[in-house]
Amino acid sequence: MDLNMIEEQKINIDPLDAQTQVFKILTHPARIAILNILRDGEHCVCHMEAYLGLRQSYISQQLAVLREAGLIQDRRDGWNIFYRVVNPDIYTVLDAVQKLTGQAVGPSNPVASCNCPHCMAKQSSG
Repeated sequence: MDLNMIEEQKINIDPLDAQTQVFKILTHPARIAILNILRDGEHCVCHMEAYLGLRQSYISQQLAVLREAGLIQDRRDGWNIFYRVVNPDIYTVLDAVQKLTGQAVGPSNPVASCNCPHCMAKQSSG
């Protein structure tokens, strides 16, 4: 096989690899659930823990994967770290999958209360 042909094939595959990586990140239910929680803005791990009923360490592991993939960013505010989606276009993909499967994921109710300053401020203003 000609070396130039191999280089051409490699160039053509790289964009597909990038797209495949996004789908690999989205193959985990907890990551999709986290992204859905972040639809309405930034939230802390304790907030996600309250809504998902999962251990903080497990959520942190999934957040690390999403952060390394460039889908989310974090912001420190005192002791709390808040996470937000970097590019809301990811919701176009998630919405398309929900439409394709016919299984929409709406806002969930928390399984426990969240006592972070962000959530407490919302509770006192509401």
